[in-house]
Amino acid sequence: MNFIKTDLLDVYILEPKVFGDSRGWFMESWNQRTMEQAGLFYHFVQDNQSFSARKGTLRGLHFQKGEDSQAKLVRCARGAVFDVAVDLRKGSPTYQKWTGVELSAENKRQFLIPRGFAHGFLTLTDNVEFLYKADRFYAPEADRSIRWNDPEIGVDWGITDPILSEKDRKAPSFADCDADFQYEVKK
Repeated sequence: MNFIKTDLLDVYILEPKVFGDSRGWFMESWNQRTMEQAGLFYHFVQDNQSFSARKGTLRGLHFQKGEDSQAKLVRCARGAVFDVAVDLRKGSPTYQKWTGVELSAENKRQFLIPRGFAHGFLTLTDNVEFLYKADRFYAPEADRSIRWNDPEIGVDWGITDPILSEKDRKAPSFADCDADFQYEVKK
């Protein structure tokens, strides 16, 4: 597994080693020992999968607050997405900044997003299957969102009229999103 640092502190792109032959291919998508050897300590408790039928579907920006905050390891199993993480940790050198990466069935990349970040993705193809691991269970009472086109964050999605859920259409601004994260310097 190749671990690539991004412009945001603690956010990584993971490139698995893919082994192929005439039958197809094999890759290890998750190995706790490998992660820990890289200094990344996560214990994932829930796997989720979503399907988006149409190109231009945007899901996000989502996070869970407080004790229910989630770290996520995400990947695209079918099609392609533009995946985004936004640093919500007050005091972080990258607070309110975002980074994005293309994840696809073809490139097999994964995106590791720690607690204290909002997450969202835009489908770049039809018929997208998206997988993600979370280190905390889904907690509806802690579920929060931020408007996808909030000018304070300024994510460049490359689209002006995405397909949105009602929840995402009505999401609050960054200023009103109720994020309560603090950056902690690692020792």
